[in-house]
Amino acid sequence: MIRAYIDGGARGNPGPAGYGVRIERADGTLVAELHEPIGVATNNVAEYRGLLAALRYAVEHGHRILHIRSDSELLVRQMRGEYRVKNAGLKPLFVRARLLVMELDRVEFEHVRREENAEADRLANLAMDEAERRLRGEGTRDEERGTKNE
Repeated sequence: MIRAYIDGGARGNPGPAGYGVRIERADGTLVAELHEPIGVATNNVAEYRGLLAALRYAVEHGHRILHIRSDSELLVRQMRGEYRVKNAGLKPLFVRARLLVMELDRVEFEHVRREENAEADRLANLAMDEAERRLRGEGTRDEERGTKNE
């Protein structure tokens, strides 16, 4: 079992956006940190992109049980089936997430307070910083170093 703390954000909503994901073992040991700028998007789109990254990670690395923790009550309730997805922009992301969930044995969704999601928030802010730099045409620190964000 792995646990994924996910967060997404946009500065301006919509605005420069990105997500952050912290993957841990059940005992809290760090497995991976993921973050990616996604251009201009809304907060909710960025939250779903973080979820998709966590789900893809679990599938690609052979993890069968995943516990998702998010400070987005909307995302958690939609994925649990408690809220309908009304926004047309979120529907394709929701469908992709449901398809990935079906590839795993068990996925649990838990809403957590923002304070409990600080590491994913930190990673999402790094991604939003990078999105802002890209939109200004400055490139990214990773590109300047010749490294790739994984």
